[in-house]
Amino acid sequence: MSEQSKLNKVAWEHRAYEFWDIRDGEPNKKAEEILKNPKECLKNHQKYFEDISEKKIANLCGSNGRKAIPLALMEANVTVFDISDENKKYALELAECANTSINYIVCDLYNIDTVRYNNYFDILYLEGGILHYFNDIAKLMRILYAILKPGGKMILSDFHPFRKCVDTGGGAQGSYFDTELHNGDVAYKKFFNKEEQETFPDCLLRFYTISEIINSVIESCFILKKFDEQPNFENTNIPGEFTILAEK
Repeated sequence: MSEQSKLNKVAWEHRAYEFWDIRDGEPNKKAEEILKNPKECLKNHQKYFEDISEKKIANLCGSNGRKAIPLALMEANVTVFDISDENKKYALELAECANTSINYIVCDLYNIDTVRYNNYFDILYLEGGILHYFNDIAKLMRILYAILKPGGKMILSDFHPFRKCVDTGGGAQGSYFDTELHNGDVAYKKFFNKEEQETFPDCLLRFYTISEIINSVIESCFILKKFDEQPNFENTNIPGEFTILAEK
């Protein structure tokens, strides 16, 4: 495991289960919410999952299972790859409460068994802040390409790189072309009080430009089918997220 991954694992195993309980509620409560309309839980990505019965889906960096469980309820065969045992604990309890099951593998994405999972998955699904945890995006894309079946599709949705240089108020905040690794907060740190936040370990992050992301997809031999941008929730005049649809 790389030094970056080791640090990120430590960060994502610090009170993560407690955070999911705070934000999403206890697994039984979250399961009740998901069971009302599993597909709706996929939000803007519903259109990519119209007919997934018995499809093999890899939900990479799948966190607490909030997307994997709806997919499983839609009769897909779902495998989560994630670095955090705390995330796994919540996700498996959530699956049990929703009367479904998922396969959950705790590992660094760089260490996915590409022999065992060679050409294995029909769909790869990555969403919600993934790429900045990986300093070698080309290596990551090669792994993703290897585990996807020929004819399969990858849905990759992430934070828009525009946030590297412009904050939600429209002001400048850094260099868009910065390639350095930076210490940063784990995503849920802000949900705890200031005294508790002082105990949180840092993540180690690398922020990419949009061209680096798109080129990594193309250069790993994926066929880029569509690139969409979505507005920022706090300021709809600037981009907040993007979604890539690619095929093998």
